[in-house]
Amino acid sequence: MTIDAVAATTATTGMYTTTPTRTPKQALDSEAFMALLVTQLRNQDPSSPMDTNQMISQTTQLAMMEKLSALSTTADENFSLQMRVAAAALVGQDVTYTKADGTSATGTASAVSYTGTVPQVTINGTSVALDAISGVTAGPVAAPAI
Repeated sequence: MTIDAVAATTATTGMYTTTPTRTPKQALDSEAFMALLVTQLRNQDPSSPMDTNQMISQTTQLAMMEKLSALSTTADENFSLQMRVAAAALVGQDVTYTKADGTSATGTASAVSYTGTVPQVTINGTSVALDAISGVTAGPVAAPAI
């Protein structure tokens, strides 16, 4: 039984063919904020430690940042929900929209799709983004049954 030799390239390059790179965070989240605070406490001068008022102030800033992040997420979700409600309200209405070539077209909205980031309204068989709709008029009024 023979054993194959290990290639020299594997021994010299190691386990990875490319050197892994670390991508730095572009946002200051609560994890990064806490790491900075711990680093500051770890590297402070023992003869003059951080003032407790500073510590409370920085902790308060962390709590405020977390609440603002949560508020921003809630606002984004609210906007998305408002777009969905507005798109659903268009069903059965006559709408005017701007086509890709810049001209206007009019038709009746018959369906709404929520698969993308912006709701798509189906107008006379054409899928149109909600933000391309430029006008709405009342649809046909049904005569009351006698």
